[in-house]
Amino acid sequence: MKTLIKRIFSSLFVLAIAILIFISLQTKPLKVETTQAIYGPMQITITAEGKTRVEDKFLVTAPITGKLSRIKLHRGDQVLLNDVITKIEPPPIIPLDIRQLAEAKARLSAAEGLKKEADTVVKRLEANYAQAQREYKRAQTLVESGLVSRQDFERVYNNEQASYQQLEEAKYRAYTANSEVEVAKATLLTVEQANPNNKTTDITIKSPIKGQVLHVIEENERVVTAGTPLLELSNQRMEVVIEVLSTDAVKIKTGADVIIEGWGGKSSLKAKVRLIEPSGFTKVSALGIEEQRVNVIADFLEPPKLLGDAYRVEAKIVIWEKENILKLPLSALFRQGQDWYVFIVENEVVKLRMVKIDHFTSSEAEILEGIKQGELIVIHPSNQLTQGIKVNIVENPQTELF
Repeated sequence: MKTLIKRIFSSLFVLAIAILIFISLQTKPLKVETTQAIYGPMQITITAEGKTRVEDKFLVTAPITGKLSRIKLHRGDQVLLNDVITKIEPPPIIPLDIRQLAEAKARLSAAEGLKKEADTVVKRLEANYAQAQREYKRAQTLVESGLVSRQDFERVYNNEQASYQQLEEAKYRAYTANSEVEVAKATLLTVEQANPNNKTTDITIKSPIKGQVLHVIEENERVVTAGTPLLELSNQRMEVVIEVLSTDAVKIKTGADVIIEGWGGKSSLKAKVRLIEPSGFTKVSALGIEEQRVNVIADFLEPPKLLGDAYRVEAKIVIWEKENILKLPLSALFRQGQDWYVFIVENEVVKLRMVKIDHFTSSEAEILEGIKQGELIVIHPSNQLTQGIKVNIVENPQTELF
């Protein structure tokens, strides 16, 4: 009887061990994180460093040789058009110098020619701006009635803004040309009006624009020669110079949106690409590699007053964007050969499916075929995942915020 009981207990013990071994050998469902393809906006950008730059700088120079009076302006001072900057006392003139007279007349003639050219450009751009205004008002009426698309309306608006900026720049150049004419006239008058007392009239140097002093080159009183730089002025309109690789520059189009970050403020700034320079330059990277780079010039839409000349910024140039596309986190995709695949979860079973993608960023991809909205897709798939195995879905609230 005792032997029978021992055999029964031994058999039960062996059976229990066998059951435990069988259970331990069963494959546990893998734990996976899932997400869903959703519709939303997508934007592809080229990120590069840049710096701010004053659009137009005006260098005030000495028109004649003479004794310069001390310049009392300082960096950052505001000046108005025709404000007196300084005066130059010319050297005494005893006899009438024929050569100086000829040079003064030639300078006046050249200055008047430049002024006529600048005035002609202003008239032409005024006509262009008036036409752009008419097209903008017409498009504004049509877009409200739905006859013009929003994209076409924005293109007309950008054209109207660009025409206005071009007109303003031309007016500043005309002001400068007019100032040069006045200086040339004063120089000619000084040469012609030599008097017996060896006295000459001081030459007054005025500001050619309304703007700000960038740099005072000659501050102290001293004798200067004709053409000596005295002062640098700016019209205070800022632009952004962005250095991009030449391989990226070919993807950028004029009028593209630019997002300015890393300038020191809390919010990002907006700008528009105005020019992709036609010539590049060689620059050595931090790794010692020679790279061909191109300057992309962008205009601020609303520049902050805190930014000055040659301030560093980080720019994102938009080369493609779409408002409503089906997209998926890039971490859910993997390649097999030349094709892209994802793992779909249906009834806790994994299925392999090929997908077709188009545009993609560092975090997400545009889905063209293979996935529908609402399907569960595995993200960060491991090498253990294969077709047909069972899985347990782990909740991951962050996967919805890609």
